[in-house]
Amino acid sequence: MGTVKKDTLSQSSSKERSLILWFNEVGITDIPIVGGKNASLGEMIQQLTPKGINVPFGFATTAYAYRYFIQSALLEQKLRELFCDLDVEDVKNLRERGKKARSLLLHTPFPAPLREAIVKAYQTLCERYNYDTDVAVRSSATAEDLPDASFAGQQESYLNVTGVESVLAACHKCFASLFTDRAISYRHTKGFDHFSIALAVGVQKMVRSDLACSGVMFSIQTETGFKDAALITAAYGLGENVVQGSVNPDEYHVFKPTLKVGFRPIIDKRLGSKELKMVYDDGSKFTKNVLVPENERGKFALTDEEILELARWACLIEDHYSKVNGTYTPMDIEWAKDGITNELFVVQARPETVQSQKTQNVLRSYRLLKRDEADQGDGGVKSSSSPQPLLTGRAIGEAISQGKAHLILDVNKIEQFQAGEVLVTDRTDPDWEPIMKRASAIITNQGGRTCHAAIIARELGVPAIVGCGNATEILKNGQEITISCAEGEEGRVYAGLLPFEVKEVPLENLPRTHTQILMNVGNPQEAFSLSAIPNDGVGLARTEFIIANHIQTHPMALIYYDQLEDEFVKAKIAEITALYDDKTQYFVDKLAQGIARIAAAFYPKPVIVRMSDFKSNEYANLLGGRQFEPKEENPMLGWRGAARYYDEAYREAFALECLALKRVRDEMGLTNAIAMIPFCRTPDEGRLVLAEMAKNGLKQGVNDLQVYVMCELPNNVIMAEEFAQVFDGFSIGSNDLTQLTLGIDRDSSLVARLFDERSEGVKRMVQLAITAAKKYNRKIGICGQAPSDYPEFAQFLVEQGIDSISLNPDSVLKTMLEVAKVEQQSQVHE
Repeated sequence: MGTVKKDTLSQSSSKERSLILWFNEVGITDIPIVGGKNASLGEMIQQLTPKGINVPFGFATTAYAYRYFIQSALLEQKLRELFCDLDVEDVKNLRERGKKARSLLLHTPFPAPLREAIVKAYQTLCERYNYDTDVAVRSSATAEDLPDASFAGQQESYLNVTGVESVLAACHKCFASLFTDRAISYRHTKGFDHFSIALAVGVQKMVRSDLACSGVMFSIQTETGFKDAALITAAYGLGENVVQGSVNPDEYHVFKPTLKVGFRPIIDKRLGSKELKMVYDDGSKFTKNVLVPENERGKFALTDEEILELARWACLIEDHYSKVNGTYTPMDIEWAKDGITNELFVVQARPETVQSQKTQNVLRSYRLLKRDEADQGDGGVKSSSSPQPLLTGRAIGEAISQGKAHLILDVNKIEQFQAGEVLVTDRTDPDWEPIMKRASAIITNQGGRTCHAAIIARELGVPAIVGCGNATEILKNGQEITISCAEGEEGRVYAGLLPFEVKEVPLENLPRTHTQILMNVGNPQEAFSLSAIPNDGVGLARTEFIIANHIQTHPMALIYYDQLEDEFVKAKIAEITALYDDKTQYFVDKLAQGIARIAAAFYPKPVIVRMSDFKSNEYANLLGGRQFEPKEENPMLGWRGAARYYDEAYREAFALECLALKRVRDEMGLTNAIAMIPFCRTPDEGRLVLAEMAKNGLKQGVNDLQVYVMCELPNNVIMAEEFAQVFDGFSIGSNDLTQLTLGIDRDSSLVARLFDERSEGVKRMVQLAITAAKKYNRKIGICGQAPSDYPEFAQFLVEQGIDSISLNPDSVLKTMLEVAKVEQQSQVHE
């Protein structure tokens, strides 16, 4: 601990007038003394290293040291004069004031006591590690890392700093960086006084992640605010590239509740391109970027064990800070892996400042309108076709915006940007912030969910799409475009100003119904967002969506990959399964992750997972499918659903589906996933399917496994009592049941007018099914649009005593209100 003599400045307590404090001497209550970053490092070293979290050691120069520097050289008056006519909206004015302020500090030498204290502390650190030990020198402002203001990246950091003089110079530059253009602008925007904030500096032993990997993790899902998932990003080399958005990192999601009780719930893994890595430079610079070899880019930077270990640390850190703050405190954490020792370290932790500050009492949703919706009433040509995006990337936020594209590749030209334009650039850093707040949207070539552009866009509430790859090549200056972050995790840029709608639904005072209101979910990427809609679980999770969109390959083509006849198809499958020697594991991994993401989003509520129900013509359209599928005259009534599962021609593929669901339930702990068998023609066929499932580790009743059956064939209704003795529950598929009861091909326009779920024959079928299920104490629900399209049909279902109604997400709230009204009327009549 270095201090100034008592007569140097006004007297104060020992800690408050120290020039230097070691990390193990400070904690989170010391933010005014050592800044947010250093206080948090000290807190973790003292409180969380005993729990197994590794944090590199170091020391901090104090806020007192900064003020001592400012006061001893009489700099405050000069700075006040400099800022008397500051205009942060005028980029030129801001640049001039910032440059002069930084120059003033840099050309003022440190007073001798401060210089000596830094030198002595660094030498002590060298004695602990090695001569001229490598350190990171990072700024840490006293208004930094607060729950409602991140100040992330506002001041400078320097990596791989070695030697006394270099450390002193880096500390000096950090002091000056309190007056970077972006820091001045940010403080002004947030209402902080430039002279009430002081700057501390953290000097921390480097982790040799230049020889391994590093990244950022959040203890909350960054786009949706889903609290139960940790998001981890990873790239090779030092972490600055991930923070700055210079690389597209790997992304992993881990489900926290079952992780905490010993399961391995990695519910999503996405490979990033990771083209660059920052390493130590032996020359005059501290670091440099080098290209990552192609074979390394195609691998995940972290093992599953490392992903789980980091996620456990994220939980521990979040739990600790939530306890300290007395309120839920999700965390934004930087981590690094040492390439020499192979140990993981946490190098920073700060409160997350966007999702944690949002109110949860209003549900705001954005939706692009289909052309036929937009054209209603204007005499336009009607078409329901969706436009093709110009480019895609990672969606930041969940909004839609539009405007004219403005391409800027040089930060020195940002004064050309006009408010309301869409900023299109390679990547951003804090120097871009003066114009980011004026943008209607932001699009970058590079970066992942935790890069600078993503963090600032979230904080500003501006939709952004990062990691597009070639946005600056495809988009043109002045081009009118629409940016959609409302279609899942993939952000899409469309040509033109497309019509869209914004809905706001107050979530207070919504009625709770006796009849459970469930949701139909196909796209796992939308699950976290959809779970915010009031619901009682998922009545239909469609595995077909996962297989068609995420796996894209016929399972038999993976099992018999070496025997594929089409060389083009074989090459394409080789490309998308490049990470896998065993091609079947690709199918199991992707399907398990898709199911797990939906099950996790709604946990512990029930999630009914329908096993694959492609028809043979649909299976044939998957990669490699034509070699394994028959040509049927009427696939709708052919080889589909249960009939495939025990057939020699498909049972090996069904085994992969079973393995995926078993992993979700047994390894990830998501036992809320319920299996459902579609198009099961007879009870005996149901028993054959259950036997096939048991062979593959999914035994009904073991680990509370329930197996439901789709009630969509007349025979499911006629023999409902027999089916009730085979299965644990029913889900009425109103589309197929109506089609087969009325003898209508629902795809034929010639008879489409006759398709109506309200037909008396269909209603009698539904009534019979509900009665039989109730007799045998089996759950029974319905998944289809009829209850939301026809209030009288919803009334009929409630009167029959159906347990649940599962709807498409956009119909949930409307139908919930309708069902509540029906239930209320029923009570009145009783």
